[in-house]
Amino acid sequence: MKSASYIKRTTAGTIFDACNVILLLLMSFLFVYPFWNQFIVSLNDGVDATRGGLYFWPRQFTLGNYTYIFQTAGMLSALGWSVLRVVVGTVTKLLCTGMLAYVTTVKHFSFHLTLRRMFLITMYIGGGMIPTYLWFIKLGLLETFQVYWVPGILSAYEMMIIASYIESLPDSMFESARIDGAKEITTYLRICIPLCVPVFAALGVMVAVGHWNSWFDVVVYNPSGRYDTLQIVLRNILIQSDKVAKLMSDATVGSAAVKSAAARISTVSMRAATMMIVTLPIIMVYPFFQKYFIKGISIGAVKG
Repeated sequence: MKSASYIKRTTAGTIFDACNVILLLLMSFLFVYPFWNQFIVSLNDGVDATRGGLYFWPRQFTLGNYTYIFQTAGMLSALGWSVLRVVVGTVTKLLCTGMLAYVTTVKHFSFHLTLRRMFLITMYIGGGMIPTYLWFIKLGLLETFQVYWVPGILSAYEMMIIASYIESLPDSMFESARIDGAKEITTYLRICIPLCVPVFAALGVMVAVGHWNSWFDVVVYNPSGRYDTLQIVLRNILIQSDKVAKLMSDATVGSAAVKSAAARISTVSMRAATMMIVTLPIIMVYPFFQKYFIKGISIGAVKG
């Protein structure tokens, strides 16, 4: 007797499955190839890359693009500030916003709903850049590392997601901790945080990527360049490569000096190399947190 789970294969079903596989492979290629193309361009000689025609493999392999970038003055310092900003900014934002979300879910706290509505208003109404800049001057945040993470230590959007996730958890867990004499801070640290690991991990990736890619606030609030992050240094390298490209098109400039500079950097190869440096850390970290995305975000978004 054949198993009940056995399904007879038909010609139409086989054709349908084959079309699905071909379609998915085609879509995967369309998504992956642009990144792969930039990767091989970054590994190709800068002058040769300007000729184009690079599709699947480098034509003149070299690590000179990456060597030039990492030998740029201030690169290691900028990398350190970027990593420190990601770590400090992500950890403090998740802990503080999570605590705020927990407070808004404590039903015996009389103003928990009012507090949530107050923070919800900030998602739609803001003071603007000039009042924010003047306020940062009053607080003494300009030209400090704290300006990168202190202003964003609380977020209404993340607070709503975490609060919805906490509300989906059984109230008996928190009530049992309170009956045993645990204070609210202890309940949050020892009960709430371990249970909220999925939503914290999912939001942590988004917050970390935001800090990693941020550059505009560095330009505005750190004009001296003392706390320049990786994004700013890479931006300066791209600007320098654009200047060299313009000099190449200027016939009045001495060709020997220009060709010597162009042999070291190229707009096309530098842009590809900087893209790889910015993107690869995110790609390497994302797979470790991918499993939390569906569980963390979807559950937190169901209720609200």
